[in-house]
Amino acid sequence: MQTRLQAITRQRSIRTMALMPVVIASALVIAGCGDKSKPEAKASQAAARVNDEEITVHQINQLLERQQGLKPEQAEAASHQALEGLIDQQLAVAKAEEQKLDRDPQIVALLDSTRRSILARAYIEKAAAAGAGTPSSDDVRKYFDSKPALFAQRKVYALQEFTVPATPEQSAPLMEKLKATKTAADFGEVLKASGLKFTANQSTQAAESLPLGIIEPLSKVDDGEALYITAKDGFKALLIVASKSQPVTFEQAKPAIEQYLTVERRREFAQKELKALRTAAKVEYIGKFANKPASGAAAASAATAPAAPSTPAESASDGIDPNALNKGLSGLK
Repeated sequence: MQTRLQAITRQRSIRTMALMPVVIASALVIAGCGDKSKPEAKASQAAARVNDEEITVHQINQLLERQQGLKPEQAEAASHQALEGLIDQQLAVAKAEEQKLDRDPQIVALLDSTRRSILARAYIEKAAAAGAGTPSSDDVRKYFDSKPALFAQRKVYALQEFTVPATPEQSAPLMEKLKATKTAADFGEVLKASGLKFTANQSTQAAESLPLGIIEPLSKVDDGEALYITAKDGFKALLIVASKSQPVTFEQAKPAIEQYLTVERRREFAQKELKALRTAAKVEYIGKFANKPASGAAAASAATAPAAPSTPAESASDGIDPNALNKGLSGLK
């Protein structure tokens, strides 16, 4: 069975293969033209000319690199589609410059903000890539061994997910009644009898597609039982209708673990680097921000942290880290 872990490791190689026709064409042109000052050398890099402006192969490559899941057989059509989009863009840019929109104060400020964001991210990514290092074989093996529910004891679950808005006083006794049920049907009947509104959802998910914080505790729940995740405004019950063991070997998981640990190392390095930059710099808060230095630090950290899947903030029973609930294996992507 093709696991998500294997798909993750193949995603980048597939995208690279998809780019090969355009990249190779560009490389051959460069290799064949020793003197780039010649007119034919410059023209060879152009994919189209819009009035007096050229659109280059490099611009097409940049667009293709952003396309997720691009298959090799789609590369040719995608490159032509990208070129058509760039032509439309250039026509609009020319009109914008003709109307002097590039001098509009709001647009100038937006362009400057975009430039600053790109430069800052480029520095952090370059510094992290150079300074974070790569995980050792021991690091990879240690991570594999520390997550048996994710790898060696991996399961695929048939789940019924119930979300129940309730006060803490309503949640506690209801969860006790639910824990006493023996079947999925009984579980639903108890919820209906409570008089509380709830939503239900059915799904079949492998361990790696679940939030990282619930994988281990869910692996300890028997079929027919539920894992309860509590919050101030209610709780969520993950009822295991059935589960099937489908372990992943170390060799299968190794590439994805290496990539995940590399991403984590770079994230941690980026945070340390920003902290060091702040320590070395003179930062002065002014006006209404003078008494809120912590907010500035938090914003800086948030700006460089990888985006997490959008899920409600929840605290979990049974010792689950609430922050981990928002962090699934999307980090492996």
